[in-house]
Amino acid sequence: MLQIKNLSKTYDGEKWVVDDVSLEIRDGEIFGFIGHNGAGKTTTIKCASGLLSFEKGEILIDNISIKENPLECKRKIAYIPDNPDLYETLTASQYLNFICDVFGISKEERNVLIEKYAKIFQLETVLGDIISSYSHGMKQKLALIGALIHKPKLLFLDEPFVGLDPKAAFLVKEIMKELCDQGSSVFFSTHVLEVAEKLCDRIAIIKNGKIVAMGDTKEITKDKSLETVFLELANE
Repeated sequence: MLQIKNLSKTYDGEKWVVDDVSLEIRDGEIFGFIGHNGAGKTTTIKCASGLLSFEKGEILIDNISIKENPLECKRKIAYIPDNPDLYETLTASQYLNFICDVFGISKEERNVLIEKYAKIFQLETVLGDIISSYSHGMKQKLALIGALIHKPKLLFLDEPFVGLDPKAAFLVKEIMKELCDQGSSVFFSTHVLEVAEKLCDRIAIIKNGKIVAMGDTKEITKDKSLETVFLELANE
């Protein structure tokens, strides 16, 4: 589903924030991306989702180049940052209908999906409210609904559990599993290592822009916790 080949990205023309990163995410897989602040996680995800240009390498989504066919790639994906930037002068209902218009979702289908996810995330009574009145957690839930509503084949999540209450965090994990059961893939970064260890089929650990470990979660952790493995690699 996602192939990143020798990706390198610099902001100042001197330091490589992402340095020769290669990884692959398979269909139906939950892939965790672990690293300290400034390691290159968000930059990698933004390059892969078409939000940032990059100097070296190649990124393919469903065998389509993000550089050569960005719109075709973006039809297949959804991206949620850790701090979602929404159209705050709209109501939640207007925002979700706008997303549905962008992706060509019929009125019949969107009504079903909006009702389904609003009920799951307990936003059904506030869909008519202006987004600026929402708390951070509510905005995060709304961004999730906007991402899920067009049934993406690849979902990018950058620190998806920030600001969510325990129930909402549980629901996000269940939805991630459900998406993958349907053949979609999830690529997410997180600092919550216990969640990554339990949830991810495979993980990669990035340090100073370079991948320092990657593989099946069980193989990487073996008889250690992911937290222990990460701290050992971070301190080397």
